[in-house]
Amino acid sequence: VQEGCDKFCTFCVVPYTRGAEYSRPPADILREARGLVASGACEITLLGQTVNAYHGGGWRLARLIRELAEIGGLERIRYTTSHPRDLDEALIAVHRDVPKLMPFLHLPVQSGADQILHAMNRGHSRDDYRRLVETLKQARPDIALSSDFIVGFPGESDEDFQYTLDLVREIGFVQTYSFKYSPRPGTPAAAMPNQVPEPVKAERLEALQALLHEQTLAFNQACVGRILPVLLERPGRHPGQLLGRSPYMQPVHVTAPDSARGTIVPLRITAVKPNSLAAVLADPERICA
Repeated sequence: VQEGCDKFCTFCVVPYTRGAEYSRPPADILREARGLVASGACEITLLGQTVNAYHGGGWRLARLIRELAEIGGLERIRYTTSHPRDLDEALIAVHRDVPKLMPFLHLPVQSGADQILHAMNRGHSRDDYRRLVETLKQARPDIALSSDFIVGFPGESDEDFQYTLDLVREIGFVQTYSFKYSPRPGTPAAAMPNQVPEPVKAERLEALQALLHEQTLAFNQACVGRILPVLLERPGRHPGQLLGRSPYMQPVHVTAPDSARGTIVPLRITAVKPNSLAAVLADPERICA
């Protein structure tokens, strides 16, 4: 629904390779969505480099989601990737008001240190991000967050990295993408002084990923015993097995008839596996062979 980026984070090539932010007309999106639902889709993901900067036809993303939610047969709506600077009050209200919008948000923060956020040209502070998350959780208490992190950005000190660890501990993330800083030719960060040595970046990444893994595991373990609505999408690795996604984007596998593919089924989570959750049908009589 949206392409390009006007943010010019100092580490990123997207504004140079994709150009300025551009949004598709809402009528085109709604027409496509209705066609997808008519052909059997029950979940739609709105995509963009900075999708919550959507401004097609004078609409913002909040209005687009509300209009999509009126489509009969559409059960789930998601959007990615978002930027903290574009998470406005109207969009937070949509998380509160629209049950079809899944309680899962990818909201990249990149660092927990204000000095680094400023050097990255992120346009928000650590406290700005914390306040956004607090407001989101007030609006939608069951919301879960994922994020992106870059370690070893030029000039990042041990104290700066500790700020990132502290922010992770404070907020808690259920899924994350974390990377060592890698210079991109032509970006301002590539020419910055105080590039962090590779061994230091590797050590910091290992420490961060260990903490993030703990949080993901804890969240998954807390789901054991719960009944979650899972959209069963495709066959699993074993005969008679289907694989789907929970509202929180967790992969879930269950023994179920192939007729359940493409439907949202209540599953009772029974175990946490290395890369997925195991489940059983919560109401087997609802599923016909």
